[in-house]
Amino acid sequence: MRIDSLYEGAALALDQLRANKFRSGLTILGIVVGVAVVMAMSAMIQGIRSSVTEEMNSAGPNNFAVARFNYNTVRVESDHEGPPWGKNPPILVSEARMIERLPAIRKVIVGLNQSVEMSYGRQRIASVSIAGRSDGWTNFTTGEMVGGHDFLPSDVRASAPVLIITEHLAERLYGTLNPVGRALRVAGQPFTVIGVFRPAENIFAAFQRDFAIAPYTTVIKRLDAWVDMLDMFVVVKPGYSQDQAMDQTITALRTSRGLRPAEQNNFAVMRQEEMLELFNKVTGVFFMVMLALSSVALMVGGVGVVAIMMIAVTERTREIGIRKAIGATKREILWQFLFESITVTFIGAAIGMLIGGTIAFLVAKLSPIQASVPFGAVVAALAMACIAGIVFGIWPAWRAARLDPVEALRYE
Repeated sequence: MRIDSLYEGAALALDQLRANKFRSGLTILGIVVGVAVVMAMSAMIQGIRSSVTEEMNSAGPNNFAVARFNYNTVRVESDHEGPPWGKNPPILVSEARMIERLPAIRKVIVGLNQSVEMSYGRQRIASVSIAGRSDGWTNFTTGEMVGGHDFLPSDVRASAPVLIITEHLAERLYGTLNPVGRALRVAGQPFTVIGVFRPAENIFAAFQRDFAIAPYTTVIKRLDAWVDMLDMFVVVKPGYSQDQAMDQTITALRTSRGLRPAEQNNFAVMRQEEMLELFNKVTGVFFMVMLALSSVALMVGGVGVVAIMMIAVTERTREIGIRKAIGATKREILWQFLFESITVTFIGAAIGMLIGGTIAFLVAKLSPIQASVPFGAVVAALAMACIAGIVFGIWPAWRAARLDPVEALRYE
């Protein structure tokens, strides 16, 4: 296939598009929609994945969590006995302190959550999430203190009624007043705000801007938190690997709980990578569903491509006869019309890529999702356009190539 023939095919395809703008627009609309959906979804999934990875890196890639059950693999059971993990004993504070004394462990952050009502004067906010944490939690959480300070180890030991609130929650409760040092009622109990925290801008912070952090001992003692769901975040000491720290933790817990060698763990140790794997599975399924839906649009566009190319063959029957009469081969005619079909779908893909990229740009600017179009999505979109052009253009091109030159010259 000569280069000049490719240029000629592309020029003829553009002429057809200009001559039949409305018909051509409807033809490539399905291609545009399909490619735009794939591009936009790829960009948003990439942005969310970046947020997840950033959270993991902030918390420390070697660190891990210990809980009553594995949050990433738990399944809901409908029987009367309750979920399989229901027989597991809860994680104890004494176990967290025991693990913190292991050689490979630098620190253990105890955690539990409670939903409470908060009030200041006449301002009341219901169902605010308050997290009980050990001191030092800020070192493993994305964000920054913008006022006051974190609670101290002495506050944890004394179960002091102090807490840190997010910047957005402070604005809702106190308006323009400085919240640090002011009183606050939490579930009817008097507390003092000692710090204001600004979470990092990401997809997770966007869904929960109002929350508070207090010493876990305070949440247990003063707010009657449900300690059965207490968990711990384990920080690995420098010089030790994650596997070494996990082995020491598992051995210590199994020994303290009196588990025999043949018995399974009645607790869960979770690597941070598991959360990313779960996210990839969920988004992978979601992406496949969106890909299937966009394929419907591509099929509609493909049918339009077949229609417009068949019309082009009919309208240019005499031209095909003349080209064959002066020496054009079946192969040249076939490739000419096939390249015209690829040009049509390529233009649709280009417009779809532009729309999808614009959507990704707006999402990145107007939301916490740092959407970005991956290079693989661009390559996939272009490949999809070429393949669609070949698949849906082969029949009209083959029909044009098989026309009898004598009959074609007689066509009116």
